Amino acid sequence: MQPVLEMYTPDGFGLWPVAEVEPFGFLPLSGELSPAEVGSAVMRIAGCNDSDPDDNHPPGGADALDSFLHGLLTFDTLFAAGGLRVTDTSRGVTFQPGCCDGLEDWRDWHQLIDHGSPLGFGHDPVSPVAERFGDTVRLTVNAEQSDSPVIELPVAELRNLLAGVERDLDAFLRLAADWASRYLPGHCVPLTAALARLVDLPTPAKPP
Repeated sequence: MQPVLEMYTPDGFGLWPVAEVEPFGFLPLSGELSPAEVGSAVMRIAGCNDSDPDDNHPPGGADALDSFLHGLLTFDTLFAAGGLRVTDTSRGVTFQPGCCDGLEDWRDWHQLIDHGSPLGFGHDPVSPVAERFGDTVRLTVNAEQSDSPVIELPVAELRNLLAGVERDLDAFLRLAADWASRYLPGHCVPLTAALARLVDLPTPAKPP
């Protein structure tokens, strides 16, 4: 199980170095990313929250960097396209985040474990669904198909996988804090705090 971002790189992005990432593919988040991959992740997260100003969200600064980061640094509720991906390597089946999912919702998986609440991550034409049946969790790749591939795993295993997701996200936050101190030193503290708020984890200490 991996926390992933659905990627999209706008043409001509030049505010900081980014990696070449397949459009609409998924970038796994962990402490193993290169600086350019971290730059791509921060670019995508900021882009998800880069909306036109309105009465509730005043415009950012005239500077292109401040304007692009404004939503990420000021919005109360943040969004990042993606979520959690589960792969059964023995059967070649992958459960991907859906269009109604977001990385910020990753803790909803604990509701499935603790309360048995089904999770739906999309809608027609692709509707990933996670359900609990006793001590087993069934992940249906596409509930719109009667013969959809499924992944089944014990609840205890899913709990362990979620602990691994939290470790990966924490490692990514620490890596992003170090990246921001090098590439966006003037925004390091608020940027790191915003990323931590997005994934509902403690803000890592500022790098020395």
